[in-house]
Amino acid sequence: MPVRSVSPRTLRRVMRWWPPFRAAGIRVERIADDWSVARVRMRLGRLNRNYFGTQFGGSLYSMCDPFWALLVLHRLGPGYVVWDQAAEIEYVSPGRGDVFVEFALSEERVAEIREATVDGAKALPWFDCEVRAADGTVVALVRKQLYVRRKRDAAAPA
Repeated sequence: MPVRSVSPRTLRRVMRWWPPFRAAGIRVERIADDWSVARVRMRLGRLNRNYFGTQFGGSLYSMCDPFWALLVLHRLGPGYVVWDQAAEIEYVSPGRGDVFVEFALSEERVAEIREATVDGAKALPWFDCEVRAADGTVVALVRKQLYVRRKRDAAAPA
C-alpha cells in the first residue's frame, strides 16, 4: 500500500505504536480528515525525562518533527515532492508535565506553495508551532523549513 493512500485515522493509529513515539510517550491525538490539523501530546515519563526532571529537549523536537511535512504532502497531493529542509527549536520554559502541540495548515498556505512551485521551481516555506504545557505556558518554539517542488514529469526530457 503506497504511503499516500493511508488515511489520517490509520496513520494516527500506526504512529501510536511507532517505537520512537511510543518510547518517548508521544501520542498523536488527532489528524483531521482533510489533513489540515494535527494535535500531539507527550506525557512526562521516565524515558523522556532529562537530568533536571523536565521534558527532554530531543523528545520535544521529536513530537513536532514529521507533522508539517505530512500535512503539506497530503494536502498538495501526489504530484509533489516534500522533504524536511531545516529546523530550529527554542526552549522557552521547562516542561514539567504533559505537553501539547497543534499544527494547523490553512488553505491559503497550501495555495501559496502551489503558486510558488507552479513552474517547477522549489519552495522553501517555514512553518512555526508552539509546544505548550497543559496550563498554556509555552515550553518550546519550533520552526521547520520544508523543501517542496512539483514532481518532474516522467515524459519530459531530462
